[in-house]
Amino acid sequence: MSAISPMTQREPVFQVLPPNLLDRLGAAGPRYTSYPTADRFVEAHGPEQHQQALAQRAQGPGRAAPLSVYVHVPFCESLCYYCACNKIVTKHHERAKDYLRLLDLEIDLWGRHLGGRPAVSQLHLGGGTPTFLSDEEMEKLVGRLREAYEWMPGIEASIEIDPRTVTRARLQHLKALGFNRISYGVQDFDARVQQAVHRVQPYEQVAQLMQDARDIGFASINVDLICGLPLQTKASFARTLEQVAGLRPDRIALYAYAHLPQRFKAQRRIHTAEIPSADVRLQLHADAIAAFLAAGYEHIGMDHFALPGDALAQAKRQGRLHRNFQGYTVQPDGDLIGLGVSSISRVGASYAQNAKTIEEYADALNQGQWPVQRGIALTRDDLVRRSAIMALMCQGRLDFEGLASAHLIDPRQYFAQELETLASQQAEGLVKVTEQAVEVTPLGWFFVRSVAAVFDRHLQQDRARERYSKII
Repeated sequence: MSAISPMTQREPVFQVLPPNLLDRLGAAGPRYTSYPTADRFVEAHGPEQHQQALAQRAQGPGRAAPLSVYVHVPFCESLCYYCACNKIVTKHHERAKDYLRLLDLEIDLWGRHLGGRPAVSQLHLGGGTPTFLSDEEMEKLVGRLREAYEWMPGIEASIEIDPRTVTRARLQHLKALGFNRISYGVQDFDARVQQAVHRVQPYEQVAQLMQDARDIGFASINVDLICGLPLQTKASFARTLEQVAGLRPDRIALYAYAHLPQRFKAQRRIHTAEIPSADVRLQLHADAIAAFLAAGYEHIGMDHFALPGDALAQAKRQGRLHRNFQGYTVQPDGDLIGLGVSSISRVGASYAQNAKTIEEYADALNQGQWPVQRGIALTRDDLVRRSAIMALMCQGRLDFEGLASAHLIDPRQYFAQELETLASQQAEGLVKVTEQAVEVTPLGWFFVRSVAAVFDRHLQQDRARERYSKII
C-alpha cells in the first residue's frame, strides 16, 4: 500500500485502508500533551515536592528562560452535554469575584518562589468559559498578570471563547487588554446536533464574530470542532465542514468525541442510540480531513490543521513545532505555570496538578499553601521517552543521533523492543525505520498517536485504555 501525502490528498484516506488496521490503530490512546500523561500523576508528589522542583529551578541554567502561563477559569453559564472539562455550571457571576481573589493568592505564591517578574512568552486562558468573567473582571485579571510577569514582545496571548458570551465590543476589549489569538468553540453548526448537546449557536452568529475578530486585528483565529456527536450524519457534518472552511479560520482543531458517561456526569444526558456508529465516526473524520485539505489547510498533526501562512504551519515545515498542555505550539519547550483549579504546571523534570475541586483549591490557598494535589517527578527513562514521543508527535521524526547526544544512550539498543514492535507499522506504511531515524510517513500522521504510544512505557505496562479518547 502506498502512502498518500496529506498535502495533496483529496479523497478520504480511510477508504484505502483495511478495516483491521483501523480496528487496531484507531483504538483509544493518549493525546500526549505531556509525557508521562496526567493519568500517571500520583498524590505522593504534592506541595513539598513541587516546592523542591522550584528550588532546583532557581539554581539551574533554565531559570531565566521565558515561561508559559495557563489560567483555568472553570465557570460556565450552561452545561454542554459532551463536555469533559473541569467546570462549574452557574449563572451566579458573583462567584468569579472570590475566584479572582484565589488566583491572586496563587500568583503571589509563585512570585515568592520565582522572584522578580519572570518573562512570559505564552499566555492562555481556558476553561470552562473564560469569557464568563465580566469586562471589569477580565481587566483586573490581566492587570494582575501583567504586574506579576513581564510580557515579552511578540507574546502569544490567547483565550478560549464561547461565541454565545461575546459581542464585537467584548472582542475589542479583549484585544485592548493584549490578547492577540482567540479560539471559538463551535463543535457543529447543525441545529439538531446543537440541541442534542445543549449548545445552540447559529452559524450567522459565529460568522459575524469571525468577521469582527478580523476587523479588530486578532493575529490568529482558531475554531474547535467535534466529530462523533449525537445526530451527526455524513450530510449534516459535510455542511458544517463547508461552512467552517468558508469562514477561513487560521487554525482548526478537530476532536473526536469520547463518550464516557461513567466518568463525566454531563454525558449521561446524551442518548447513546443517537451517537454515530464507529464506522460512521470514522467516515466523518475522513470526510473532515479530505474537506480541509481540499480547502487548502495543512495537516499539522493528529487533529490539527492550519492555513499555509499560519505560524503553526510554518513551524511544522521548519521542524520547530512543539507540544504542551495547550496542544501544538511554536513556543520552545519550557516551564509552564498553571494557575487555577485543576491546572497543571511543569517545572523542570516534574509536573504538578492543582486540586480539582474549588473547595480544596480554596482551602489550600486560604492557608497559604500550594494547592497542588498530585504530580510526578520524571525519571531518566521518562525524560528519554518524552524526547522520543514529542519528536514523533511534532516533527514526525525520531533522530537517533540527536537522541544519543541529548541523553547519552544508544537509541537502537535502548529502544530495541520498541523498534521491533514498529516493524508491523512499517509493514503497513505508517513509519520508515532506518539506521538513522524513525520517520512517520504522510499516512502515518493520521495514526501518529499510535506510533508514539509504542514508546510509552506506562501505557505498554497498563493496556487499560478506556480512560482515553479514540485515536481516530
